[in-house]
Amino acid sequence: MKKRETLSFQSEVKQLLNLMIHSLYSNKEIFLRELISNASDAVDKLKFQALSKPNLYENNSILKVQISIDKKKRLIIINDNGIGMTRNEVIENLGTIAKSGTKDFIKSLNLSSNNKTELNTQLIGQFGVGFYSAFIVADKVIVKTRAAGKTIDEGVFWESTGEGNYHISNINKEFRGTEIILHIRPKYDEFLDTWRIKTIISKYSEHISLPIEIEMYNEKEKKYYWEQVNKAQALWLRNKTDISENEYKEFYKQLTYDSTDPMIWIHNHVEGKQEYISLLYIPSTIPWDIRNRDYKNGLKLYVQRVFIMEDAEQLLPKYLRFMRGLVDSNDLPLNISREILQKNSIIHNMKVTLTKKVLNMLMNLTKDSKKYNNFWEKYGLIFKEGPAEDIRNKNIIIKLLRFASTFNNNSKQNVSLDDYVKRMIKGQKKIYFLTSDNYLSAKSSPHLEFFYQKGIEVLLLIDHIDEWMMSYINEFEGKKFQSISKQDDSLDEFIKNKNHIIEDKIKEEFKPFLKKIQNLLGNKIKKVKLTSRLINTPAIVTTDLNEMSTQMAKLFAAAGQETPKIKYNFELNPNHVLIKKILVIKDEEYFAEFVNLLLDEAILAEKGTLENPNKFIDRINKFLSKI
Repeated sequence: MKKRETLSFQSEVKQLLNLMIHSLYSNKEIFLRELISNASDAVDKLKFQALSKPNLYENNSILKVQISIDKKKRLIIINDNGIGMTRNEVIENLGTIAKSGTKDFIKSLNLSSNNKTELNTQLIGQFGVGFYSAFIVADKVIVKTRAAGKTIDEGVFWESTGEGNYHISNINKEFRGTEIILHIRPKYDEFLDTWRIKTIISKYSEHISLPIEIEMYNEKEKKYYWEQVNKAQALWLRNKTDISENEYKEFYKQLTYDSTDPMIWIHNHVEGKQEYISLLYIPSTIPWDIRNRDYKNGLKLYVQRVFIMEDAEQLLPKYLRFMRGLVDSNDLPLNISREILQKNSIIHNMKVTLTKKVLNMLMNLTKDSKKYNNFWEKYGLIFKEGPAEDIRNKNIIIKLLRFASTFNNNSKQNVSLDDYVKRMIKGQKKIYFLTSDNYLSAKSSPHLEFFYQKGIEVLLLIDHIDEWMMSYINEFEGKKFQSISKQDDSLDEFIKNKNHIIEDKIKEEFKPFLKKIQNLLGNKIKKVKLTSRLINTPAIVTTDLNEMSTQMAKLFAAAGQETPKIKYNFELNPNHVLIKKILVIKDEEYFAEFVNLLLDEAILAEKGTLENPNKFIDRINKFLSKI
């Protein structure tokens, strides 16, 4: 050995090592899954780089992972002949957070509180910190590695007991690749059993498309030999009819590092102008940050069985970013880059086809309402981005949308537009909806009073994205959408036809009253009018059909964008006792206070913002003091 150094782990890595050593994972065996997965990745990287530099194979293109056990010395040795690492890469990958993702991993541990064993086991692989899982079962870990293409004397030796420091030095290493030596802790004798290790390999790594061999001993011949444990054939290459449900589930877990079964999957072999295989899954657990549109997403991309890249987000639209899986193409060049992916016509055509496959899979899932409701509960908010992003498939996307509704007495979003249309009453030509901040405020909105009385169903749109989504949806099967919080002549006409009519005599009686209010409020409102849509409420505010609503303004404000001041229409219920009282008030100051108070109440009921909340409180206090 030469140039031996003792270096310290970065603080986040120290935290992680402490976590592993004092492990909260009941599933200790995952260390082997992680180390085999890393070895497989190293082989994939070698295959990819060797496409342009065949000399990296160093006259040995038979790629494999070999595992041996030394019971006397309490060692497990995992050896691969993949890409290997240089001295700098060892420091970067094993000593710092530059590549490990440790910081994000620890952040996620802090965010997770429920079901820690399950979730954290998943996160180990998700953030690429799998190497450190070796310390779950080992009190010392040694790594010997040499990067492909480097000379024999450029090997690297790395050693640590996981206590904050590690030692690194140069060694001679004849063969490229990485050897990991685990000194097994006294309490983990089970992992020094060859059959136990074979069982773990079969459980987690059966479908890795790389031979995994374990060293066995032949008692009769008194010699050691290598036995291949896994099939070493990529599962997606096999015929669908030959793959069991359990195999699909186990492959998903290996692919995604998720410890739970997937919700549903679709496996397709496409032949013709283009040839590719896709295996796509919908996870049953939702990542904590997936609702962020910057969430790192995408499918794994293979070209002719060679792994090319993680997170090929160009293969599916953003609103399907919850999908996991892979695509293996026969048509793409092996040297394809992310930049080329964005402009490649083959990728574009694959995206079109894959998107349709996913949407059709979801349409089939709707036949089982329980399963589809489970999907919608997890991913509906993300899926609602679809109408704006994917015009080509808007019709099927709209069919897949689910809403809360006045038909159900709960906040569950399980009503489809097909359901709604079937329940439309005679003479109803539009689909009515109401947007609000939450279910309770929507359910108690005064805008609903007429619809409740007449038994007319209204969709309750209670997610922050809903108003924006509806701006991209005009109709469903020839029936236009109508917001009931908007001022619209056709809505007034519909209400009138349901025998909610303001008599001409009342209209005449209220004309001077309305004019007086209009003059009083001036530019604070757009128009004051009588309405027949209210029953128990004295007044509401509405916006014109083509103007920005309260909910849309909030969405813009949340995005940091300036929004124009909303000018409401002020609509009064002539049959309400308060309106009748205001009608006969002679005191001008009292009249003004009463009208402004009523307007403020209506704006608050609409979840709008008052210009002067303190003035509103003063008015309330004045009226209370007179009780």
